[in-house]
Amino acid sequence: MTNQQTAVAVFGGGCFWCTEAVFDELRGVKSVVSGYTGGTSKNPSYEQVCSGKTGHAEAIKIVFDPAQILFRDLMTVFFATHDPTTLNRQGNDVGTQYRSAIFFADEQQKTEAANFIKELEEAKTFANPIVTSLEPLAEFYPAEDYHQKFYANNPYQPYCQYSIPPKLNKLHKQFSTLLKTHGKSV
Repeated sequence: MTNQQTAVAVFGGGCFWCTEAVFDELRGVKSVVSGYTGGTSKNPSYEQVCSGKTGHAEAIKIVFDPAQILFRDLMTVFFATHDPTTLNRQGNDVGTQYRSAIFFADEQQKTEAANFIKELEEAKTFANPIVTSLEPLAEFYPAEDYHQKFYANNPYQPYCQYSIPPKLNKLHKQFSTLLKTHGKSV
């Protein structure tokens, strides 16, 4: 029996319901957990994080197989499926808990993320400057059970119907080769 090597990436890109739904579809992704990181309180609740007083961001923790998908691929999808140019805001979600952030697990991820952002800026990928913060990964607290796989379990919830399908459509159109379903009939 072989021990499969995995790595972790943690992104904050607005509401974790949206980001979880996107990354859950990528090949090589073993799990996606919605949660909170980057703040000062221990084991915060959703209500505490939403108050904006804990300093946490809604984030997702992605466990992935680097032999199947690269950290760079994850960053490419991350930057394409949220707006990294709006400070503390994604659509109607406003506050520091919705900030665009990469919570790096080690110096290699920090360097790779900084270089990737530099490439995007030099290529003028976005009309406005990227405000995505690079923050060291601190304690990650999984969100309450009802937040996990929220879109999969609540596809007809109004927020989900409005916010998530455009992101998934973009994912399917631009990154079909990175999907778990690539090459399979669905």
